[in-house]
Amino acid sequence: MWTTDRYGAAHEGYVGAVLNDGTEPEPAYLDPGSSANFHETREWWAYNGILNRPQAARGRGACSCGWRGVDEYDIDWDAMDRFTEVFPSTGPREAWHQHIADVDASTVPLPTEMVALLEELDDQLTRLTDETPLAALKVVAILETLAKQVAPVAALYAENDGLSDEVLGQGLGVSPSDAKSRLLRYRLMR
Repeated sequence: MWTTDRYGAAHEGYVGAVLNDGTEPEPAYLDPGSSANFHETREWWAYNGILNRPQAARGRGACSCGWRGVDEYDIDWDAMDRFTEVFPSTGPREAWHQHIADVDASTVPLPTEMVALLEELDDQLTRLTDETPLAALKVVAILETLAKQVAPVAALYAENDGLSDEVLGQGLGVSPSDAKSRLLRYRLMR
């Protein structure tokens, strides 16, 4: 699975399975050995034709939010290890990255100055980490303190704006329920 820190579980990407008839199979349930805790997946590698599961004919980019890529990539099971999790094409991952770029573009825009400041902070902090890791940790502590000061107030103001959970979710690039949870978590930050 592929993830982003800013969207977390709301936008986890993977290579989804596509059957010969063009449909997406039902989730596969995998027993990791405990028989009490099954793992559910829709990832292409679980549909290898073994253990009464259908065999995927193609894979495509997919996301936990429900997005599915348009382009599909053939799977040649005869030319590969049936137990691999490495998809033979980068196409699905590239499609998911484009999906994330589209999600980014649909969220609340940041002021240009803030984008530049965050990019500069990233560059400086990366350099500082290489040169003086202890100083980098001091900066991280300052950023954590700043986040704890700003997040509860920003969350309260956003809630006081009377925006629906749908609008909050769209603005943050997550589902309405994830937006509501995030605001609560920010409000309770200490």
